[in-house]
Amino acid sequence: MKRFAIALTALTIASVALAPTTYAAPNFDELRQENLDKDAVDFDQLRRENLDKDAVEIQVKGVDFDQLRRENLDKDAVDFDQLRRENLEKDAVVELQVKGVDFDQLRRENLDKDAVDFDQLRRENLDKDAISSH
Repeated sequence: MKRFAIALTALTIASVALAPTTYAAPNFDELRQENLDKDAVDFDQLRRENLDKDAVEIQVKGVDFDQLRRENLDKDAVDFDQLRRENLEKDAVVELQVKGVDFDQLRRENLDKDAVDFDQLRRENLDKDAISSH
């Protein structure tokens, strides 16, 4: 009972101490106006000025990328479209050659060359696991 009374007293003291701070929430509009009156930086004004500058830049930024691309190609720059087409053609040829691989045949050849027979190893390991689990 004594612990309960002490805990209740501590809770009451804490709530009395914190109550005034909850009612004294700052008025941010008032603080903002006071800062503006003190010649603080007016971020709204700066934002409007920067937006006005951006509006002017949009008019200037009328870049014709097709024109720039043609100029670069005229200057013997790398023609990425041409390179892409060539690479796609190479990939098509390589894919056809790779797709014709008979992996079962390669596997049998490797087994004939005394390569590791992973299927055999797997079966042996499974058998060992079956024996050790019994």
